[in-house]
Amino acid sequence: MVGTVYEEITLKNLGDVSAVERGHLAEPEIRQTTVRSVVDTGAETLVISEAVQKELGLRTEHLRESTLANGEKVVCKIAEAVKVQWKDRSMACEPWVLPGAAEVLLGSIPLENMDLMVDPTERKLVGVHGDEPLGRIY
Repeated sequence: MVGTVYEEITLKNLGDVSAVERGHLAEPEIRQTTVRSVVDTGAETLVISEAVQKELGLRTEHLRESTLANGEKVVCKIAEAVKVQWKDRSMACEPWVLPGAAEVLLGSIPLENMDLMVDPTERKLVGVHGDEPLGRIY
């Protein structure tokens, strides 16, 4: 059994990041937060709290029903996209906003996209293919 793995990640409002790239916003104005996330390979994607959604200024795009690990069904908000960054790796995704969530969950889709896996011995994230992320197009 691996136990709980925590990793620090930075979440940025992707709209703000794009606005900086287009010259419409100064970089210090990007809404972002660094959090201690639970690495949850059983979670499908990035899951955030309503507080993190508010802090990043993310609009709700739509709603979707989800099934929790205990079998309970809940309706989650799907927020506009964020940039997820772990060390030198990053990817964009639409986070699920779980009502009542206290922690951020870093799920399997962001892990796969950043070419990361859990090292069960060290209880930390490592690159699947070493220090160089490998992308797949298929």
